Amino acid sequence: MLDGKVVWITGASRGIGRAIALACAAEGARTVLVAREQAHLQDVAEAIRGLHAPEPILLDYDITDLRAVGAAFSQVHKETRRLDALVNNAGIMQDALLGMVSADQIQQTFSVNVFALLYHMQYASRLMARRQAGSIINISSIIGRFGNSGQTVYGASKAAVIGATQSAAKELAPQGIRVNAIAPGFIQTDMVRQLASDKFDERLASVRMGRIGTPEDIAQAAVFLASDRSSYVTGQILGVDGAMVV
Repeated sequence: MLDGKVVWITGASRGIGRAIALACAAEGARTVLVAREQAHLQDVAEAIRGLHAPEPILLDYDITDLRAVGAAFSQVHKETRRLDALVNNAGIMQDALLGMVSADQIQQTFSVNVFALLYHMQYASRLMARRQAGSIINISSIIGRFGNSGQTVYGASKAAVIGATQSAAKELAPQGIRVNAIAPGFIQTDMVRQLASDKFDERLASVRMGRIGTPEDIAQAAVFLASDRSSYVTGQILGVDGAMVV
């Protein structure tokens, strides 16, 4: 589905980002893998080589630093001369009751979840516009759609992702660039593994399909949105949540 395409994935070293990287590589894409430290990407790169997929490009830079983002895009453009899809997956979640949220938490959450996403969309859209084609996939959250107690800041940041997605989709459509978001529900990631057993059971009970989602569930949705099979899909927020109720 992705033969010959170049797909850029932030937060690619683990969890959902790792699963998206492997799924895209398995479909023939050359992946650009981004993490805070390049060493964290070695395991993903080895797994991709095991798939006999195109050699991945490994990048470590501060995704919240506009200059660093620009330098990374310049580097990749010199090597590949194209960019077909961007997956803005990197994100952080720091739960806290509204009255206990610090200014630093607000700044950090929006810097990673929103500002970095906007920077990457800016540079990606410039490259994609040269070929009048491309797909931008933003990872939001069910919390950004419906909210949740104790997650006001996180929910606000993920709601901002939805607003940015829908606005950019309208702006970039004439240039052949599609912009969509995936809103995961309760997914088996490192953050979930840290939950107390009672909290885990409570959240699992809210999923009508009766099971926790996997990173691969999100990855398959990302592959679809990156591929030509979704060529007439833009401005959509795809909930991958097993009919979870929050």
